[in-house]
Parts: sequence; C-alpha cells; structure tokens
Amino acid sequence: MARDRKEERTGFQESAAYHPDYDLQTDFVMVYGIDESMQERIRKWKEKGYVVHLMTGVAWGTYNSYLDGEVDGATHWDEAQMDREGSMILHGSEPVIPYMVPTISFGRYIADRIRIAVDAGVEAIHLEEPEFWVNGGYSEAFKREWQLYYKEPWIPPHASPDAQFRASKLKAYLYTRVLDRLCAEMKDYALKRYDRVLRFYVPTHSLINYTQWRIVSPQSQLLELPSIDGYIAQIWTGTSRTPNVYEGLRKERTFETAYLEYGVMQELVRGTDRRMWFLHDPIEDNPNYTWADYRQNYLKTVVASLLHPGVAHYEVAPWPRRIFQGTYPSEDGSGKEKIPSDYATTLLQVMHTLGNMNQDVETDEESLQVGVFIADSAMFQRMKPDPNAPHAGKYDGTDPEGFQENGDTELLDFSPFYGLTLPLLKHGIPVRPLQLDNVRRYPGYLATYRVLILSYEFIKPEYPDIHYALAQWVQAGGALIYVGDDSDPYHDIRAWWNHDRKQGQSDPTYNSPRAHLFEQLGLKDTREGVNTVGKGGVCWLNEHPADFTLSKAGADRLRQSVKETMEVVHGAELQWESKPYFKIRRGPYQVVSVLDESVSEDAVVIPGPIVDLFDSKLTVLSQVTLNPGEQALLYDIEAGRPTTEEVSVIAASSRIEGLSQSATGFRFIAKGPANMKATARLYCNAKPLSAEYVVQEQSAPVVWDWEPDSKTVLLHYEHGNENNAEVQVRWTS
Repeated sequence: MARDRKEERTGFQESAAYHPDYDLQTDFVMVYGIDESMQERIRKWKEKGYVVHLMTGVAWGTYNSYLDGEVDGATHWDEAQMDREGSMILHGSEPVIPYMVPTISFGRYIADRIRIAVDAGVEAIHLEEPEFWVNGGYSEAFKREWQLYYKEPWIPPHASPDAQFRASKLKAYLYTRVLDRLCAEMKDYALKRYDRVLRFYVPTHSLINYTQWRIVSPQSQLLELPSIDGYIAQIWTGTSRTPNVYEGLRKERTFETAYLEYGVMQELVRGTDRRMWFLHDPIEDNPNYTWADYRQNYLKTVVASLLHPGVAHYEVAPWPRRIFQGTYPSEDGSGKEKIPSDYATTLLQVMHTLGNMNQDVETDEESLQVGVFIADSAMFQRMKPDPNAPHAGKYDGTDPEGFQENGDTELLDFSPFYGLTLPLLKHGIPVRPLQLDNVRRYPGYLATYRVLILSYEFIKPEYPDIHYALAQWVQAGGALIYVGDDSDPYHDIRAWWNHDRKQGQSDPTYNSPRAHLFEQLGLKDTREGVNTVGKGGVCWLNEHPADFTLSKAGADRLRQSVKETMEVVHGAELQWESKPYFKIRRGPYQVVSVLDESVSEDAVVIPGPIVDLFDSKLTVLSQVTLNPGEQALLYDIEAGRPTTEEVSVIAASSRIEGLSQSATGFRFIAKGPANMKATARLYCNAKPLSAEYVVQEQSAPVVWDWEPDSKTVLLHYEHGNENNAEVQVRWTS
C-alpha cells in the first residue's frame, strides 16, 4: 500500500495548527484560511511530510476589513447577499459573516488575499463553495450587476418565473466570472514570480444537493474555464441524509442519495484530464447526532462513492480535529462523549484503504446503465412561481425542521428528479445522473449509454443544438424515455424555444422545449408506447415526473415504461435485471450495498475467505451476510494474495512505510494519530514467534493473532507521541 505522497490520492482540510492527535497521514493537507497564522501552519504541516494546499471560502469568510472599508476606503456592505425582506443572508453571526455578491472589487480583494498564500509556497489552492442563495438577489450590488448583464432594470426575483430564472442564471455567471479572473491572475503571478505552476480546485456540493437546498453555483460552467484544474465533491452525511419521497414515503435515504450525488460529480470530470476528489465526513455539521448515527451514515456514503470507480482520489475528512477531539451526544442521553476507539480504528482503516483504490474494476452492471439527465438550470427554477407565496427560508442541513416551518417542504424534496431515479435505483439498476449541458460540450458524451431518461419539467436546455445531438443518438439506436406534461410554469420564461429570433417578431414558436426536441425527432404525431425513430425509439410519458414518487403504482409505471422501451429498441441484447443490491470489484476489494424498499428482503451472502474493512478487528471471515439497508467494503483474501511469498499489507489503521523482510522476520514503520490503538493485517507465510513495537527507543510487546488457513497475521500496537512506531515481527529466533 506504499505510495508517493505526490500522487495526492488522499487528503484532508484543517483550520487549526498541526497537532499529533489528528495527524491522519494522508498524502496532502489543505491548510484552511488566510490569516496571521497561515505561514506557520503551512510550515509545520510541510515539516511533517505533507504536500500542502490551501483552502479558503470564495463566497463567505472573515471579510470584515473589506466590508467596513479598511481595504479601499469604501464600505461594501451593499455587496452582501440579501433576501426580499431586506435581511442579509449569513454564514455566521459572531462576527457577522454574510454571503457575498462576487463583484469585480470583491474579486480584487480575494486576489490580494490569495497572493499571500501563493507567496507562502502552497502547491495548490482550493476556492470552496461558490454559493449564491436562491432567496437572495435583492442587494444593491446585485441590482447593479443585473443592469449590466441584462441591459434592463432589475426585476425582483420573486416577481415571476422568468425573473427567478434570470436572477439565478446571473448568480451562476457572477461566480464563474470571479473564479475565472482569480485563478487566471494567480496562475500568471505564480509562474512569473516563482516559476511555479499553481493549481486551482473548486470544492463544491453536488448539483443535486445545491438544487435541493436551493443554492446556485457554477457547477458545469467551470468546465469551460481552463484555469480550473478540478474539484472536490463535497458530499457527506449532511447532504445525503436530506429526506426524499419514494413510493409515497418521505424519509432519509442516505445511501441512495449519496450514490446519485457522487454519480453526478463523476460526470464533471468524465472524459477530461481534471482531478476529482470524493469527500467523506465521519461526522457532519449538525452536532446533535450520536456516534452510532454518524458511523452508520458515514459507511453508507463511503460505499456509495466506491460504486463509482471513475474516481479514485478522496478527501478522507474535513476538520479531523472535530472528529478526534470533539464530543457528541452519548447513546443513553447522559452527556457527550469522545469518539469510540473502535470507530476511530475503523475510520483510519478506511482512510488508508482509500489510497489504494486505483484498481481494475469488475462489475456485472456494465450491460445496463440508465442515464437520467440533470442540468445547471435545475438550480435556476427553485422558487414557487406565485409572487404571493410564503417566503421559503434558507436550508443548509443543520436544522432539519426549520425549513418545513418557514418554507416549503415540496421544494426540499426535489421530487421531479427523484421520481425518475429512485424507482430504478431501488431495483438495483445503475442510474447515472448525466449533465445535459455536456451533450454539446463533448462529442460522444452519450456513446456509452443505450437508455436515457429526460424531463424538462425541472430543467431547461440552454441551447437548441442539444436536441440535434439527442436526435442523432436516438436515430443511431438509442432508447429515450421522455417524461413531462408541459405543465412547468418555467416553460414560459424568455428563452430560445418560445421567441422567434427574427428581428421585429416575438411570437412564440414552441410551447416548451419538448416540442422542439420532438420536432427534431420527427414526432409530430406521437402515439402511446414506443415510437420508432431511425434505429432507436422514444417513449413519451405525458405526466409530471414528481408523480412517480407518490405511490408504488407510480414507481412501477416508470419502471415498466423503461423496460418496455428497452425491449422494443434493444431486444434480448440488453436485459433488465431487477436485484436488491449493488456490487462491484475493485481489484481485491468488493464493494456491496444491499437495498431496502427493493425487490426482496432477503440477505445477500458474500463468500470468503474475506476481511470486513469496516470491522476494527479485521477478522478473516468465511462469509459475510448483509441484510437490507447494510453496506460493506470487503477484502478478498485469495484475490489479493501476492504471487510470491513476500509479506504484504491487507489493511491497516496506519500509514505503512518501509516494509521489509529477511530470513528472520519483517518490520515496518507505522504512522498515525498520537497514542491511537492501531491494527494491521498482513499476508505472512510463517507463524510469528514474537513481535514488538518501538517508540522513541522504548519497546512494548505487540499483541498478534495468527490465522493459519489464510496465512495472515493481525497485529495490535499503538502510535507513539511522535506519531510513528517501528513494528518488528520475528518468525525465527
């Protein structure tokens, strides 16, 4: 499992100074925040062997010197995002930290701050969470930007669907503009002054979550900025436990939501040379759950991410200090407690395993993948079209009840999207959320897909040429299921499909973008069932996609339509196979999730010999049984066994370096958080005779367990105060 830190496969972010208690021994660390302590924090983490990046917020932060006019002599409080009631939209209140409208002057201010980090020698910079809230758009700065962008007076976003759509489109543009200017300017500065190629990344929530939480961000627009080198997919328990509705029941579906979130983020880099790190969080921003709750949901997100093998780089934790030093409610309600030792050990085992996920992939799911389209425009129509409707508040996942009390739960459910995905996902069909905007960006973007689902009741196509590509794909043999009844009020916004672009004429040409798509498909007289188009076919379900969330009958209706369309277009060559699980192999690793609310309540049995990597004891098992709702990350003993008799690591809760063996035994250096109980299981062809670990020239016995059938040994030891121990195992005297 040894690797060069420069590969940057795993990392974490931390705002505090270095401390041995949360020295996770990943490849890189993102020092968070630009302040007086930044240079010292960077120096200390570098000293410990890390590749050092810097992360800072681009939408919010302690920008009070700028807001109060200390920077340029002019106050900038009018650049805070503001809602229709005249209140600033805040990230924090002590001190007052508003979300910002990214004006030109604000961009200059952020550039000056980032220049300090460039001078400090960081290798990469992460500008996180470019976020503009849907309920914003009322500040004076935004009104000015509206006038410059649209060349017309500002219109209150709540006044009409058109005003809301245009406001949100402008919000995304403003953050695209500021990131483009910032990254290009700082790359030029670093290369000229230090002859250093600086890299820029954007940590961002998924398009699904931003739409659900009613936040606007550039998302796929960043693909058009050459100065952006990649992203971090900020997906974790806090985003993925947001409830949704399936077969009439609203509840948390953490695994399924995370699966879709990671899937759409994989699409941001598929077919490009840009880097994507998938984030996991062993806890979350809401501090009111127990360790058992955090653990259960964390494991669901890890498995959901690993089912997307197009990505093999991970941010293993944000804020490890709050994980390993924080306290959270105990199960019995008696107070707060620190992280249980077995969960801490499991976390470290998973974190180090994640650095080894660049493996060959085997799956039985390649025969059928269903693509469901989503687009940036999903974020642009997240306000009720009635200007007199109650004012929906801000929801960020930390107050599950607050949005329901002050706003509209229907918006939070995002049922039009989940109505098209959960019915398939719950039956074990691999569903991939596809970026509609990428259809025109990348030739061949749809080439690997045989079945696609599209609805314009919650997204809109930005350009008509998307339809030319879709029509070509269908004619070449694709199966398209279109869902929609043209009832969405956002069909009436000012857009290319409903205005004749000839000068002096403005009569509507199409009632909806669907009508234009069907014209390109030659479907003027569409009938029930599958309509043949060239070598392919189109099925139109003339109803709203949210209807499929309301009952089992609705979900069955979608499933049956997809199945019938596949059969007509592809016949026996493409099979629909409902199953209550997802399962893939990544080298010796097996990734499994057994679904609840699925086609069967039966358990799934995985034969061994196998090691459960979520088990802190790393026990070798003859088989693993998983019940509905359970997930596993497993190591196949025989698949991973080395071809020679060399000692090698199966899993460890330490970073293992310098592993060497001789005629008398083997040794290695184990690095990890200070004084942490650690475990490592290794292939070992001879039964150990003795074992010890040495910390600061003091030795202590290693507790070890020999497993003769698998010829593996489990070692128990501790990291020392200096975060490393030398483990020595002898099999002869």
